[in-house]
Amino acid sequence: MPELPEVETVRRGLAPAMEGRRIREALARRPDLRWPLPERLNERLAGRRIAGLGRRAKYLLIDLDSDAAAANEVLVVHLGMSGSFRIEAGDGAGDRAAEAPGAFHIPRSKAAAHDHVVLRLEHGVDIVYNDPRRFGAMLLVPRTELEAHPLFRDIGPEPLGNGFDAAGLAKALTGRRTPIKAALLDQKIVAGLGNIYVCEALHRAGIAPERLALTLASPTGRATRETRLLVETIRAVLEEAIAAGGSTLRDHSQVDGTLGYFQHTFRAYDREGQPCLAPGCHGSIARLVQAGRSTFYCASCQR
Repeated sequence: MPELPEVETVRRGLAPAMEGRRIREALARRPDLRWPLPERLNERLAGRRIAGLGRRAKYLLIDLDSDAAAANEVLVVHLGMSGSFRIEAGDGAGDRAAEAPGAFHIPRSKAAAHDHVVLRLEHGVDIVYNDPRRFGAMLLVPRTELEAHPLFRDIGPEPLGNGFDAAGLAKALTGRRTPIKAALLDQKIVAGLGNIYVCEALHRAGIAPERLALTLASPTGRATRETRLLVETIRAVLEEAIAAGGSTLRDHSQVDGTLGYFQHTFRAYDREGQPCLAPGCHGSIARLVQAGRSTFYCASCQR
């Protein structure tokens, strides 16, 4: 499933084609994805101007200006396992590539059966949402109600924002006897992290994935050297992944059809049996299963 860097890459790729543009027509070619699509989708979107594209955790946020019939709303999109966008010239005249990082090209799914939602914009461009597995989701939420919506009200701070720091992470980990890997995957503690980037951050910080979360904070809940290192490492891994266009695992690719290539710099994830790349370490990467997910780590240098 796409994680924060992949969704941020999609946002940056779509923004030049969508921001400031008006939606001429919205076509819903099926009634649902993971959940039912918003009722009267075309009626509610046609004529609305796209004020901006944002992101919260793993959700893409398409801000819509208010009009005479509706207040400011946000079209919330989750890509699920296989959802993707592409930018096309209108009426099927061919692709119009968005500017986005990445250097590896593969064919995108363009089967009409999987083009479930199309936003036709005023400047002759179609934004096509394709999702073979239909695990993605779209919903319309009033902007004033977004933070209180069940999808967002309990989400923790953005790991690249000012609200994510060592003091806050230490407080969140205090008393938690769950493994640190599970704690970092908890969206209530920090937003947008998934299996790939948690494995990478823990490896680079030298922290064992099975270590109890509470051991990274002081007994009184204050930040420690390891808490500060972990925050810095999470930020660095995410920034590196975004700069590389995300990671390509199974279905993820960018809006211009190119692949993210952060996976070529993985130090732990999906490297079972290969030498550890940590400086001075002579161990190898092992794999274990935690809560049904594969964890990749080095027993020699992660403590």
